[in-house]
Amino acid sequence: MPRPPRDSPASAATAAHVPGPRAADLVADAVRAGILSGELAPGTPLREEELSATHGVSRHTARTALTRLAAERLVTAEPYRGVRVSLLDDDALVALQQLRCALETEAVRIARDRGIRPAEIDAALDALAAAEASGDWPATLDAHARVHLALVDAAGSPRIAEEYRRLDSEMHLLLTHVRPAYAPGALTEEHREYVEEAWADPQRAVRAHLEHSTRAILEGRRAASPHGDTPRHDPQRP
Repeated sequence: MPRPPRDSPASAATAAHVPGPRAADLVADAVRAGILSGELAPGTPLREEELSATHGVSRHTARTALTRLAAERLVTAEPYRGVRVSLLDDDALVALQQLRCALETEAVRIARDRGIRPAEIDAALDALAAAEASGDWPATLDAHARVHLALVDAAGSPRIAEEYRRLDSEMHLLLTHVRPAYAPGALTEEHREYVEEAWADPQRAVRAHLEHSTRAILEGRRAASPHGDTPRHDPQRP
């Protein structure tokens, strides 16, 4: 199995000497980075003893880190099978997008009703344009997430933002391995239009946008599959 990404020697030494909860944060951050970069592919086993040795922490700390990643649904755990990097099947993708739709619709509605459109939204759109122009898919993913998070953050609701960020990690994981077909610049143009439409009619615009992106992702998965099919059910998923 691919080994979890190693921290630098300094980071490993730091993790070994900081209090347990903080050490668990550092391990979780390192594994999360490996997952979202694509270094740790879906289905990759994550073993406590290997994380412990790699990061210079106790197995209890490694277990705590994995528990935190499981709460973000970046990893899944099953009795007798251990912990693995999550693999989102088609049905789970649809359910995820439905939940994103509920949270994002309410966040945009709150922000619009309060008359708030922070500069962070336009800055995020500009960052998406720059990333897309560079052809760097990981950077484009980060910028894409930043646009949606800026919309959600505009509501000023810590609870909505917290729940949405958990879903965003899952979405980021999926898109790391699937690149929908977009003409150069099309993703930015689509999101600029989406922001304007969402401000006018949050419920209709958010639903339409996420339904469109779901179709694009499913088509991208089928195009990437050697047999033109995609998983319908993930047996690792609780």
